[in-house]
Amino acid sequence: MTGVSIADLMAVSGVAFGTSGARGLVSAMSDRICFAYTMGFLQHLEAEGLFHSGQHVAIAGDLRPSSPRIIAACAAAIVHKGGHVDYCGFVPSPAVAAYGFARGMGSLMVTGSHIPDDRNGIKFNRPDGEILKADELSIRGQIVDLPDIFDGSGMLLAPPLKFPLVDATTTYIARYVDFFGARALEGLKLGIYEHSAVGRDVLVALVKQMGGQAFPLGRSETFIPVDTEAVRPEDHVLARQWAAELQLDAILSSDGDSDRPLLADETGIWIRGDILGILCARALGIKAVATPVSCNSAVELCGLFDVVRRTRIGSPFVIEGMQGLSRAGHATICGYEANGGFLLGTPVESEGVVLEALPTRDAILPMIAALVNAKRRSITLSALQEQLPTRYTVSDRLQNFPTDRSHALISYLQAGSESDILARLTNMLGAVAGKAIRFDTTDGLRIHFDNDDIVHLRPSGNAPELRCYTESADVEGASTLNQQILHLVANSDSNFLEVTN
Repeated sequence: MTGVSIADLMAVSGVAFGTSGARGLVSAMSDRICFAYTMGFLQHLEAEGLFHSGQHVAIAGDLRPSSPRIIAACAAAIVHKGGHVDYCGFVPSPAVAAYGFARGMGSLMVTGSHIPDDRNGIKFNRPDGEILKADELSIRGQIVDLPDIFDGSGMLLAPPLKFPLVDATTTYIARYVDFFGARALEGLKLGIYEHSAVGRDVLVALVKQMGGQAFPLGRSETFIPVDTEAVRPEDHVLARQWAAELQLDAILSSDGDSDRPLLADETGIWIRGDILGILCARALGIKAVATPVSCNSAVELCGLFDVVRRTRIGSPFVIEGMQGLSRAGHATICGYEANGGFLLGTPVESEGVVLEALPTRDAILPMIAALVNAKRRSITLSALQEQLPTRYTVSDRLQNFPTDRSHALISYLQAGSESDILARLTNMLGAVAGKAIRFDTTDGLRIHFDNDDIVHLRPSGNAPELRCYTESADVEGASTLNQQILHLVANSDSNFLEVTN
């Protein structure tokens, strides 16, 4: 056996922690790397008293081609460490997390979420919740002993171990049927945009069990990287066509690992994730909300919540925000992200039925809660949205934009005194956005302009991309502003690289 540092492996392989688990190129995620990271995770749990020899660990994966191999490598590490593998197969991230939480065991989800399938990742969960940044630091600091079971390219020499399949989806579906009722979607015609989402069959089954008509659409055997924050143009077209042709009440979908929702209204217009988060929190009667700084300001303007706590972007930071709200004594707490992933921090009750907390990103709850609430009010989803303040957010990204260039740009824009920064922002962006009047550096750079428009620039945490969020009083203005800002950045003089290096 040889002792290796997880930190060194991360530096050499480029497979590192981002906003949600460890991710990297599939070509870099050798069996040896995945085995080592799983060992580091288990050693961390062991040091916390949350894992011991003989303990069960749940594991699942999404539908990208590399997931089965990576699952096998992670499972081999669990066995090597003396654990038992609860193999959940290919199920949504929140389903395997909920399975582990209910049984007091750690869990792993092999997924790259919404990013292209030349990349993948591993999302780790403690027995009591997602790993947070302190956990990541501990995993990074582990020294693990690796057995001599890999070939020269880092692949396992022996065939993959075989494990019986355990059921993680039945209780996950029952969670929502039991709370909302077996007739809660009765009379609704609901399209299910399946593409390559791992939870596509779960969504169809859930809609049927809640009395709705399910229309499966767009199933793909090739992985499609659906990003709920930057919906592809072809998916906008498809949703409108399906809604019109089938006279649907809504279309439900999700990203690759089905922890981020994608919900379209009766016209086929996709609802922004941060608006869906508000609708869900309202439907559940939540009073304290944690949400990233990038999310739509309608959450404050609507006046529905006693407190809104803004956080950095990423579910670990939202969870930390929810924990802070809990310490402050708030009784009903949730969190949501711009991608729509909804985290239920406390149990909620309706008509004597309790929905238990699930403090990990979930796609099903926000979609079902919004649909049920609209049905109970006898209005459409679009009408439900119209009850909120008219603030619109659009997000997009510059792909293949080097990470070092993204960070250099942000460093350049926020260098110097406050007056220097505002002048520089106005000089660079003022022609399309107006005069910069204040800014927020909680996560990336969020800029407020004198016309009430907002521009938020942030380097992606898991891909060579620069994210751009824009908010305005109407969707056309937010969309145009987003396109103009991305064009300005893409074609800007790269002198900021020289200034910051």
